[in-house]
Amino acid sequence: MSTTTFVDRIDPFAKRSLKKKTKKSQGSSRYRNSQDVELQALPPLKDVSTSEQEDLFIRKLRQCCVPFDFMDPIADLKGKEVKRCTLNELVDYITGGRGVLTEAVYPEIIKMISANLFRTLPPSENPDFDPEEDDPTLEASWPHLQLVYEFFLRFLESSDFQPTIGKRVIDQKFVLQLLELFDSEDPRERDFLKTVLHRIYGKFLGLRAFIRKQINNIFLRFVYETEHFNGVGELLEILGSIINGFALPLKAEHKQFLVKVLIPLHKVKCLSLYHAQLAYCVVQFLEKDPTLTEPVVRGLLKYWPKTCSQKEVMFLGEIEEVLDVIEPSQFTRIQDPLFKQIARCVSSPHFQVAERALYFWNNEYIMSLMEENNHVIMPIMFPALYRISKEHWNPTIVALVYNVLKTFMEMNSKLFDELTATYKAERQREKKREKERDELWKRLAELELSNSKKMIPHNSSPTVKK
Repeated sequence: MSTTTFVDRIDPFAKRSLKKKTKKSQGSSRYRNSQDVELQALPPLKDVSTSEQEDLFIRKLRQCCVPFDFMDPIADLKGKEVKRCTLNELVDYITGGRGVLTEAVYPEIIKMISANLFRTLPPSENPDFDPEEDDPTLEASWPHLQLVYEFFLRFLESSDFQPTIGKRVIDQKFVLQLLELFDSEDPRERDFLKTVLHRIYGKFLGLRAFIRKQINNIFLRFVYETEHFNGVGELLEILGSIINGFALPLKAEHKQFLVKVLIPLHKVKCLSLYHAQLAYCVVQFLEKDPTLTEPVVRGLLKYWPKTCSQKEVMFLGEIEEVLDVIEPSQFTRIQDPLFKQIARCVSSPHFQVAERALYFWNNEYIMSLMEENNHVIMPIMFPALYRISKEHWNPTIVALVYNVLKTFMEMNSKLFDELTATYKAERQREKKREKERDELWKRLAELELSNSKKMIPHNSSPTVKK
């Protein structure tokens, strides 16, 4: 049977939908069949009596469910303008009106919002898209989408809004679809989504655990599978506010989220896109529960970047934020592994990494912690600092190192002298070992040359067989 015969035999409506599939392949904007009836402007809500307003409000909401083709800028201009004006009117109506949110309009509002917002997001137009370098692809249907988001926010923030009625239509399925939209490449949409989700979290107590769990799942998939999700920064911003409101003592679920999800987020390549929000969340946890400091610092040391200086600078900045809120009793638990890492950073040939690590000595609180524990920290840091003061290529780094050495000398001059003497003695031993090693290699080379000469026969001319 040929393809033509098969298509002709199926239901005519199915045939029409098959034809439309090729047309719908671009973008995430919605499309409508050109045979659909054009939108006609309805009378303004302010021009009808109060008893008629609810019915007209619902009719306008249903009218705004109609999607348009924004990939074609000149298609259906009249209908687009009618919908845009209607959406503007709905925003004003729900903002200024009192008693307009009757029980009957809740499901109609959510249907209109769902019809416009929930869609399959397109793949990036640039397959090699780099969020740090490239401009994002903006949503073509934003002239309508922006107004729908604005309406949604005014709906949630209205003094008439009743969560008891709202929870019948804003359920787990709705929230799940909303969370999927955070992968939108358009930062304007993600910004609206951030505020909307925050309002939902605040108003619906029954959805809070579900929202946290789904964000947790998004992050785990991002870290361990895709390493791609556009809305990580925005979700972390919401979480920062949520963490700030956690009751004490922290639940085991929250502590596990910190260690199993937030700390592994540090290992992703595109960390710079959301690092500020991530560091804020981590510090919020430590301010809530100082006993979490040790697992956090050890987690950061575990994921410390080996080959990316930009990420090292970010890690050092976050470590300073952690040390700013650390308690002295917790500092003693992590000082040894932490300052071994800082010593490696100070020794880095990349001057920005070394410079950022040396800035720790400009922080008064960190300096006070070092002073209390100088007997541990000075022996760890001294060899690296002394060597850099003689060998580093960058004069700014050398000047900073001299300031740190001077600080250490003022902190504990006796220990400083002992460390200096120990370091010099160790360097002498090291130089002696290097000299002995060089001499050994020289003797081995001479011995090899001597042996090779003995193996060469005196008469090396070939013999001819007769």
